[in-house]
Amino acid sequence: MIFFLAGTSDARELAVMLQKTGRQVTASVVTENAAAELESAGINAKTGRLDAEEMAAVLLTGYTAVIDASHPFAEEASKNAIEAAEKAGIPYIRYERAGTEIDEHPLVTRVDTYEQAADAAAEKGGVVMLTTGSKTLQVFTKKLLPLADIRLIARMLPRLDNMEKCAALGVQQKNIVAMQGPFTKELDSALYRHYNVKTTVMKESGAIGAVAEKIEAAVSLGIETIVISRPPVDYPNQCETFEEVINTLTRLEEN
Repeated sequence: MIFFLAGTSDARELAVMLQKTGRQVTASVVTENAAAELESAGINAKTGRLDAEEMAAVLLTGYTAVIDASHPFAEEASKNAIEAAEKAGIPYIRYERAGTEIDEHPLVTRVDTYEQAADAAAEKGGVVMLTTGSKTLQVFTKKLLPLADIRLIARMLPRLDNMEKCAALGVQQKNIVAMQGPFTKELDSALYRHYNVKTTVMKESGAIGAVAEKIEAAVSLGIETIVISRPPVDYPNQCETFEEVINTLTRLEEN
């Protein structure tokens, strides 16, 4: 049995491909919506966050490998999975979508942390659009909302908990864009123009996350763009393609 951490739009496709090889796959997801999408594709899904000890206990019930297809920025989940697999004595394989080559451009600033991104946005001022999700929203609201020369626009998934978090952190309803991506360059451009965005903040989520389209749309409109680099995690058995995942899994199963 494969314990599968699913956290990206391409994870479902990989889970289905794995199950078609004759392996039983159980996906671990955070939201009920993600679970429903996987189950509609024939993948058994468990909902809820697990720490390393909890995950290890689950793995010891008969799982033979962990495949981590969580989001590139879900470093805590990945670290828990690595530790849990080690405790359970089973292989861990990381599927990480390829990154996006970002060319040097005077309007594009690369940073390593959310805090650095918030500081950079504070220096640039104007209308700031976040496409970084709700998990770290407080990093930006704490730094940017008190500044009189900044209007903060938060674009995130249309989930009730996200809307409640926005309200709790002081993000007004008129400054919330609740939509599910990925987005086209045309839609990104329309949103930037509608809100008269001067600065946008995004994560380097890779091609599936449409990062290149976001950057291209922003730069074409003269918008300052802040890109947060992926967190450094020392992944064992890291793969960038589905085929590489299956080949690595087969090799580890044979050893």
